[in-house]
Amino acid sequence: MSTSYTFDDLKMDVAEGRIDTVLAVLVDMQGRLMGKRFQAEFFVESAYKETHSCNYLLATDMEMETVSGYKATSWEKGYGDYTMKPDLSTLRKTPWLEGTALVICDVLDHHTHAEVPHSPRAILKKQVQRLEAMGMKAFMATELEFFLFDQTYDDARMSGYRDLQLASGYNEDYHIFQTTKEEDVMRAIRKGLQGADIPVENSKGEASAGQEEINVRYADALSMADRHAIIKNACKEIAWSRGKAITFLAKWNYSAAGSSSHIHQSLWSADGKTPLFFDENGEHGMSSTMKHYMAGLLAHASEITYFLAPYINSYKRFMAGTFAPTKAIWSKDNRTAGYRLCGEDTKGIRVECRVGGSDLNPYLAMAALIAAGIDGIEKKLELEPAFVGDAYGAREVREIPRTLRAATESLRNSAMLRAALGDDVVDHYVRAAEWEQEEYDRRITDWEVARGFERA
Repeated sequence: MSTSYTFDDLKMDVAEGRIDTVLAVLVDMQGRLMGKRFQAEFFVESAYKETHSCNYLLATDMEMETVSGYKATSWEKGYGDYTMKPDLSTLRKTPWLEGTALVICDVLDHHTHAEVPHSPRAILKKQVQRLEAMGMKAFMATELEFFLFDQTYDDARMSGYRDLQLASGYNEDYHIFQTTKEEDVMRAIRKGLQGADIPVENSKGEASAGQEEINVRYADALSMADRHAIIKNACKEIAWSRGKAITFLAKWNYSAAGSSSHIHQSLWSADGKTPLFFDENGEHGMSSTMKHYMAGLLAHASEITYFLAPYINSYKRFMAGTFAPTKAIWSKDNRTAGYRLCGEDTKGIRVECRVGGSDLNPYLAMAALIAAGIDGIEKKLELEPAFVGDAYGAREVREIPRTLRAATESLRNSAMLRAALGDDVVDHYVRAAEWEQEEYDRRITDWEVARGFERA
């Protein structure tokens, strides 16, 4: 799905002085935008064809550490270059940054110009292509939640992230008066995204003080992942420009609700006109294709969890009674289940994966979901009966892995993901997960010190 802003539009804007900067970005393993700010004249002259970046950008952690143990990159190999090839269909203006446009780049091998297999965008494109070969197209939408703070990022950091001041003092779920107080930021986010060719549906207050949600129109999987990555960056930049801070940490505070990124998904015909999940004669309007797809999601739920919850903190969100799921089961319009059937008996029928947190990488999450769904379709897996009732209290049902360590082992041992993504890709992200665990295991937390300083 292309944006309405074309390369010819950019050239005209550059010639007439409206655009002077072009951000050429790739999406890293954490889902962040990394790249360069080009003088616009140089971009339209030559850099629109390609530019380069260090290959460590797809082998670092949150701190940009050069992590050991990766096959693709290392000190021994010298940390060479990747080629960044702008996908001009993603070109757009970024109204919240003066005189600036942005384009997402595919990441290519510097020598062969083949796509780098462990690049998040390449991973999703491979699964999209598998669906295309089956005559199918995935449409998805992500509901992205975050917390808004009255401090700046610098102030929060200098305080040691203590005594943070939320934008509101009480639960603001659907609360119009409270969200009116936050309109300076939220209106700027909605208008900014709309101006960047990302069609916004709404924003709303969420389930805790200072918690927000932004919703944009569904799109094909790759376009939605592109939108998601840009949305997160835009929200931070817009908040920063107004002296505020936003966090997409999945669980920023023990007493607050977690922040999710629910992923709605459905399959359609290749032309996008016929809903393949809908059968007016099926139970709840579900087609056999949908049932097989959902059965695949459930059969491989543990294996794909790492791509929905990639950090230690991600697993702190899975708490009973918080609207975050703890069980990998499906249910009809039931927010206690990990997978919820929405839009029953309509052409808009879809499955909502409620497992993912706001810290996920959208390309990896969508790719893993599609791969699991394809496996269900190919093997014609039978969908288990829908769960009814409060899933939090359910016994002897499939649980979401409770720790990153458990999810990593499920990823490591996944024959399905190794077949779908490739051994090298799975091993690359297993190493990322291992490093995250290693870093955490050797750190001393405030909780440990407070609990044992005197009493140990």
